Amino acid sequence: MGLEMNDKIIRLENIVRIYQIGETQVQALRGITYSVNYSEFLAIMGPSGSGKSTLMSILGLLDRPTSGQYFLEGVDVSKLSRDEMAAIRNRKIGFVFQNFNLLSRTSALENVELPMIYSHISSKEARDRAMAALAAVGLKGWEHHRTNQLSGGQMQRVAIARALVNDPTLILADEPTGNLDSKTGAEIMDIFCRLNQERNITLIMVTHDPVIASYARRRLYLKDGQIVGEEVSQGACDRAPASGG
Repeated sequence: MGLEMNDKIIRLENIVRIYQIGETQVQALRGITYSVNYSEFLAIMGPSGSGKSTLMSILGLLDRPTSGQYFLEGVDVSKLSRDEMAAIRNRKIGFVFQNFNLLSRTSALENVELPMIYSHISSKEARDRAMAALAAVGLKGWEHHRTNQLSGGQMQRVAIARALVNDPTLILADEPTGNLDSKTGAEIMDIFCRLNQERNITLIMVTHDPVIASYARRRLYLKDGQIVGEEVSQGACDRAPASGG
């Protein structure tokens, strides 16, 4: 099943996704062919209905294409069973969402420990790793605060720590600053820059905000389920490397 990918963590070959809604077929993706390098920071942009969310669901193994092939680290994951997809998703991919997707009456630490429930590691190691992940996003000392006691920026930091805790090779971020003010959004992007640069995590982010997209070195534009453009330039992460928490 292994296919040598060299520096490509992701390779998409003619990805089509068709949804059946009643008697109507909706073609959400119309033959996407694209590759993403290891350690790359990619922003995906496009109007509502362009296929961004569908593409992210397929990249995150939350959905599968109607046709086409998706190679993740050299393995064609588009034909795997649900259990196989879930195992790879838990081991290799971290998710960060606009709405944080945290358990509100649970501590920051317990939220970050959640992905490790299925990892067959000891409770002590899970706690140690969760503490380290929270420290990495600047939340040392906040571990036992319930998430409904945190600000939006702090909740997004908890979500990033949760995405980090299984040491993924890929983080998918869907509008990660969409519910934050511009100052807090910039702080969150600094964390993403640091993870991308210092840990070499591949980062793919959907955003409507061109300022946020400018942090990425590569920007991909979708419309009507197709790639309509691409920009490659020095990103804000490259211009001002982040440091600190």
